[in-house]
Amino acid sequence: MHGSVTVHMSAPPEVVWDVVSDVTRIGEFSPETFEAEWVDGASGPQVGAKFRGHVRRNGVGPVYWTACKVTSCEPGRDFGFAVYGGGKRLNNWRYELTPAEGGGTNVTESFTLAGSAPMRIYWTVLGWHRKRANERGMRQTLERIRAVAEAEVAGGPR
Repeated sequence: MHGSVTVHMSAPPEVVWDVVSDVTRIGEFSPETFEAEWVDGASGPQVGAKFRGHVRRNGVGPVYWTACKVTSCEPGRDFGFAVYGGGKRLNNWRYELTPAEGGGTNVTESFTLAGSAPMRIYWTVLGWHRKRANERGMRQTLERIRAVAEAEVAGGPR
């Protein structure tokens, strides 16, 4: 109940981290989550900070809000958050940044579904399809992030 995609970016980890940890920019990158906002007094990334994401499942629907909480936050290295539904943790998303030999950053985006019985059943029945959709979406997200981060390094517009 896990999947990941890694993309190399010709930008330093600090630049990439600033982009991936700004959840208010997710609409620029994600094929499913078209907006997000910090909630409950949060204004930026830190462990425990809460935000909500507005999702259009598979890019077409249904459309709904998700409750999220930052679970890992190490500038230049790691940004992760949990997605909740009905008060229960459903999914964990994470961006791990590793300086690449020769320059730039290898960025791995991953998801891990909760291990509850309903999620295990879902994964058994539809997991292959969802994993493929998530991996396609993660690659698209990372390619869009790469374009922005590399443009920032080159001095271009965000």
